[in-house]
Amino acid sequence: MSDPLAQLGYVHSRLVRHSAESAAAIPDLDAPGACIVVLAGDRVVLAGETALLAPDTATRLGTRSLTLFLGRLDGHPVFAAAVPAEVAEGLEADPEFRTNDLRSLAGEGRIAPHELGLLATAKSLLGWHARHGFCANCGTPTTLAAGGYRRECAACGTHHFPRTDPVVIMLITRGDACLLGRSPRFNEGMYSCLAGFLEPGETVEDAVRRETFEEVGLTIGAVRYHASQPWPFPSSLMIGCVAESLDDIITIDPEELADARWFSRADVTAMLDGRHPEGLTAPPPLAIAHLLVRAFVEGRA
Repeated sequence: MSDPLAQLGYVHSRLVRHSAESAAAIPDLDAPGACIVVLAGDRVVLAGETALLAPDTATRLGTRSLTLFLGRLDGHPVFAAAVPAEVAEGLEADPEFRTNDLRSLAGEGRIAPHELGLLATAKSLLGWHARHGFCANCGTPTTLAAGGYRRECAACGTHHFPRTDPVVIMLITRGDACLLGRSPRFNEGMYSCLAGFLEPGETVEDAVRRETFEEVGLTIGAVRYHASQPWPFPSSLMIGCVAESLDDIITIDPEELADARWFSRADVTAMLDGRHPEGLTAPPPLAIAHLLVRAFVEGRA
């Protein structure tokens, strides 16, 4: 059997990360073998089929507003940089470069999976720095530290660390059926797993139970962890679970869902294969929701 995680976006990375606790010196951008990934707004700059650019190549893209040290890849230092969003527009006619957003890159399947994981780290870190330039404790501007894995406030001494927002995403089962829902934001006909952010002081299991009851009125019993996925939009961790419903009467919260219903394994198989008689579809393979429904179809959930 093929690896179920093989097509899941952003989970593969060969980056040996730097960290906020590391005492190692930050290398220079001109260190031997160094490379850099560049984001112009939300678009990744690529040379051919790679986002790993030589520093001198990246210099041609203009002034960097922020440069971070991510860690090492195959022993060589890797950096991430942000340039103005309009740089992407200026590259449209340049045959050496192309740009694409990170979600579309994952769907294309043209760059190496381990680069997607590295890019997820870069996008999340760059986005966090862009949003956290001031101390949440005293309001003073903060400065970058630890290569980008920390910001420091000189006024009050507070250290600020990049955040990851945990999200539960759950395949709800009852017997031989699973529940899938439609957000009003989804493409027409697509159904997916329910999901929601964890709240402070809440366990993963309780978040699954609360979100399910809030969105579809179902009471959940057993909850099992299945897999996780970084989701850099802007910086979430999707915690995939399988949850057993104790009842089957759906009461939809119209603020959250346009529809939700029970599907048989045959229904979900047809959705995955693009042959459902109603034209219904499931999420693409890059998303953890696809992994969960695929596991249900194959009897692994």
